[in-house]
Amino acid sequence: MATEIEHKYLVNLDIWKNIIPDKSVEIRQAYLQTDPEKTIRIRTKDKSGFITIKGNTVGATRLEFEYEIPIADANELINKFCSNLIEKTRHIVTHDSNTWEVDEFKGLNNGLIVAEIELTDEDEKYSIPNWVNKNITDDLRYANSNLTIKPFMTW
Repeated sequence: MATEIEHKYLVNLDIWKNIIPDKSVEIRQAYLQTDPEKTIRIRTKDKSGFITIKGNTVGATRLEFEYEIPIADANELINKFCSNLIEKTRHIVTHDSNTWEVDEFKGLNNGLIVAEIELTDEDEKYSIPNWVNKNITDDLRYANSNLTIKPFMTW
């Protein structure tokens, strides 16, 4: 069974502007379903497409099933079946041998920058970079699926 364990944090913008990511990639994603118990997401990342099904989050853990699909199919699904597009730049940063994904949102979520770390165990220890602020793992407003319904700029 596939599980995702992740912690989310807000980013300190003043410190972040001096960080040079290891890599950056443009992401477009939209949702076929945004039910609190499950979400179905379509994503394009560079020249790849993905469909992802996620279950309800309990703590920092939830079921996640992700499969690569043709980019043309991903674009068509987004364009024909979704009206809730999120666009963001994902920056990859290594800190103390852990990979952090930092999402810099665009459009109606412009100004929001969120850092995530995926873990292999709920109790896994990790160090927090100095450019990371408040833990927002339990704040559902920051879930990407919720940002399509109530964008950051409307808060």
